[in-house]
Amino acid sequence: MMQSVDIAIVGGGMVGLAFAAALKDSELRVAVIESRSPEMELTELPDVRVSALSRSSETILRNLGAWQGILDRRAAAYTAMEVWEQDSFARIEFDAQKVAQPDLGHIVENRVIQLALLEQVEKQSNVSLFMPAQCQTMAIGESEAWLTLDNGQSLTAKLVVGADGANSWVRRQQDIPLTHWDYGHSAIVANVWTQDPHQKVARQIFTPQGPLAFLPMGDSQMSSIVWSTEPSRAEQLVAMEKEQFNRALTTEFDARLGMCEVVGERFAFPLKMRYARDFVTERVALVGDAAHTIHPLAGQGVNLGLLDAASLAQEVLALWQQGQDIGSKRNLRGYERWRKAEAAKMITAMQGFKDLFEGNNPAKKLIRGIGMKLAGQLPGAKDEILKRALGLKGNLPDLAKYPLSSTHL
Repeated sequence: MMQSVDIAIVGGGMVGLAFAAALKDSELRVAVIESRSPEMELTELPDVRVSALSRSSETILRNLGAWQGILDRRAAAYTAMEVWEQDSFARIEFDAQKVAQPDLGHIVENRVIQLALLEQVEKQSNVSLFMPAQCQTMAIGESEAWLTLDNGQSLTAKLVVGADGANSWVRRQQDIPLTHWDYGHSAIVANVWTQDPHQKVARQIFTPQGPLAFLPMGDSQMSSIVWSTEPSRAEQLVAMEKEQFNRALTTEFDARLGMCEVVGERFAFPLKMRYARDFVTERVALVGDAAHTIHPLAGQGVNLGLLDAASLAQEVLALWQQGQDIGSKRNLRGYERWRKAEAAKMITAMQGFKDLFEGNNPAKKLIRGIGMKLAGQLPGAKDEILKRALGLKGNLPDLAKYPLSSTHL
């Protein structure tokens, strides 16, 4: 059976669903193809894959109608941030109150974001969901693309959007080259109970082995950790007996929150930077991790992806309203230039940050200490850093700028 749509979104995760939700008020016919249906029921223990949502992401999700669904499920606001280096005086702190903000962001499980967006998309009469279903073939014609699915369904679309993650099938089908490098680290993620309450403070320590972040969850003594370290050490840490792991984690974190105790499972995954040479080809556009992946150092990956989704929706809707071809590479060049520039800035910043904190050279440690001290004391420097972290700077799409109601500010 053949179905014709205007846009086929391959990938029904956070970014793909955000793009579909951003087309809610249009007449565009949209298909979302996702290989796995998310588990609808949340367990008492949070999932280990979480994101630090910035203010711009919150604004996008509010404007898409999904923010209340996130709050109704589970979200943890954090009101301050502490960053320091082990065995050095390098340290900087950020406080929401000092910049007249209610918080600095929210730590939210990826599945919670996905479920809240799915709830909105399911209400849209212009969206067909193929979930679970997997793409098998894709062919690009002059005015449309053809997709076949493993359930026997066939689709034609003017535009195919690859929102299918770091190992994107859509990107591979198009033979889009990647600039990539291995960060030489793996990230361990887990839920951790701490002896002392986190007080809604996000904390990150830089050690000679790599950065370790404690992200505050809804329970005052539960944090989600992202522990970046050399791959063979990450494997050893994941394989350790629980008590041994708890001791190693407590020591690495300078016992800042007292004794740490891992709760539930631990996972490790390799950290790689990826940057697609093309975000757009004829009839195809990439968003989120399909277009770029960055170091989780500042938790900006999903924020970058949601901005991609909002930006592409803005460009596509403008083209549609002008009666232009929404799948033409030439017409989508504006989106590509816009988002490539923003992604490149973030990749460069994360790489610079990582390089700065790598190594134990005393001169480098001194520079780090002086740099962080100056950033904390120079008028306006901390505000500038915070505005970037909140996603209030840069070339933002309209969905990230204008909350629908002033009461949401």
